Amino acid sequence: MINEKELEEIRDTLEKHILQLNFEGEPTELYEPISYLMQLGGKRIRPLLALLSYGLFKEGYQKILTPASSVEVFHNFTLMHDDIMDNAPIRRGRPTVHEKWDDNTAILSGDVMLVKAYEMLLEVEPDKLRNCLKLFSKTAAEVCEGQQLDMNFESLSLVAEQEYLNMIRLKTAVLLGFSLQLGATLAGASESDAIHLYDFGVNIGIGFQLKDDLLDVYADKEKFGKQVGGDILANKKTYLLIKAMELAKGEDKKELEHWLTAKEFDPAEKIIGVKAIYDRLEIREKTMSLMADFFEKGFNQLATIKVQRPEGLKILWSLTHKLATREN
Repeated sequence: MINEKELEEIRDTLEKHILQLNFEGEPTELYEPISYLMQLGGKRIRPLLALLSYGLFKEGYQKILTPASSVEVFHNFTLMHDDIMDNAPIRRGRPTVHEKWDDNTAILSGDVMLVKAYEMLLEVEPDKLRNCLKLFSKTAAEVCEGQQLDMNFESLSLVAEQEYLNMIRLKTAVLLGFSLQLGATLAGASESDAIHLYDFGVNIGIGFQLKDDLLDVYADKEKFGKQVGGDILANKKTYLLIKAMELAKGEDKKELEHWLTAKEFDPAEKIIGVKAIYDRLEIREKTMSLMADFFEKGFNQLATIKVQRPEGLKILWSLTHKLATREN
């Protein structure tokens, strides 16, 4: 129970810090969208991982609140631009920035967020700054590469399993890995331990995305908080669909191709139909098995780290285990 209490205290401290960040400036139309998006909340997983990683080696995580929060600013910058590309109307239950303002404002405000993220990293100690900026720049480029691959997949009829796993590694997982690596680096951890934490983050990040793919189809609607089956309706090439396209034969293949090409259909009927194909092909079980493999790889990496504060390890393990077993 003490782990949960400490975790909530760290989370509350982080949230207060993020909400106090100053994004004011002129013209107001450029800066207001940044404050708007940052105050919509979210799990704040990435900066939280940076703080918990720091706590494996040193006390006083409060010293790195601003560099850790830079990762959240960067993450929200990617969301602001992703929402434009996806033409998404809603983000965390509120209108997206491009809907509330317009596309051009969202592009420019996102650009400023990226600049602000770099500015916030400048609070890193001088002897660690160059390395942190180098790692961050590499990660930022990889996230963009992942987003481009995801968009490329929309126009491809077939995507291989490994291609998909590489895409989610870049688009989602590497930023989790960097967050953990950042915290360890700022705490003065060895390069080896920082790399192990990065690998831990990448593996659990892939596991988290597979979990999201699974929840979109099989979550309890009451707990999920959004439409179950949205990926099916959009023909989104998740791991589940890619695996089904690979394994479907005969009538299953014919029916799956029907649903993927149908221009007019009843949404509920399509979700039920595709889900039935997944069930017959045991796609749920195959996804859970692969997801478990990535979580196992991640936790094996965690076990190799020479932590200075074992209590910090318990808190980090508690958070990641809760995310791995979540139902929404």
